[in-house]
Amino acid sequence: MKQPPPDDIAFDKTPVAPGKVETVAPGVRRLIAANPGPFTFTGSCSYIVGSGKVAIIDPGPDDPAHIASLLEAVRGETVSHIFVSHTHRDHSDGVAPLKAATGADVMAAGPHQAARPLHIGEINPLDASSDHDFRPDTELPDGAVVTGPDWTVEAIATPGHTANHMVFALKEAGALFTADHIMAWSTSIVAPPDGAMSDYMASLAKLRGRPETIYLPGHGAPAREAPRFLESYIRHRQGREASILHRLRKGEADIPTLVRAIYIGIDPRLMGPAGLSVLAHLEDLVTRGVVVTEGVPSVSGRYWVA
Repeated sequence: MKQPPPDDIAFDKTPVAPGKVETVAPGVRRLIAANPGPFTFTGSCSYIVGSGKVAIIDPGPDDPAHIASLLEAVRGETVSHIFVSHTHRDHSDGVAPLKAATGADVMAAGPHQAARPLHIGEINPLDASSDHDFRPDTELPDGAVVTGPDWTVEAIATPGHTANHMVFALKEAGALFTADHIMAWSTSIVAPPDGAMSDYMASLAKLRGRPETIYLPGHGAPAREAPRFLESYIRHRQGREASILHRLRKGEADIPTLVRAIYIGIDPRLMGPAGLSVLAHLEDLVTRGVVVTEGVPSVSGRYWVA
């Protein structure tokens, strides 16, 4: 859950007011929605790519003020494409009013889907935040390239946070729009059944060796040392797994016990989501045969090292 990045990695900590248009990379403008919170930090980031004939990445929530700010920012320009990273409402709910105003082609990996089916009796705790009604005009395969007059966007499938998560690379700026896959203000939540830790770690590794030098996240400021920042994310997750195994080697434990031992000083509002992230790690460890539980992994189960 909320875990600040290492102090030796530079990122812009300057607060930005909602509705203010700011250039954050060559050919990229950003607006922040007024939806701050424990999951969204100062608010959801929407990005405008190019000039004249532009694309918008992640319209954000269905907030009339935010949509109006986006439309004002592109007054006199044509919005040809709307890219959507994934189907959590703080990223995708603004699609309908923005498309109605612009007629742009909506592009994404596809409709919302979970990483795995619900177990018998299981309730998806994040279901209310998922946009089940979303349908893109165009479904983007991994590696698809979409171009405008002065921009080239590559779609990269990064399942993990959700099964349909995508990040978008902007060739001209050397930038990667990382949405909720990588954020500069905290680590990302991976919450079953929507997310899967095995997918998430594979998606992080997939970005190694890419040429982008700046990450533009869905929440928070840009991270301008992208390769080092990526490695810090991978190390963080590896460290979290090691902490879980360390606790389990001391004896059988349940998820609430693990959360209290590992997440010291956490915002009380994030205790439940922290448990889901631990569950995601445990699901992966059980699948790999490292950890054992009775039946299927669950929030209420007990776990021990195999």
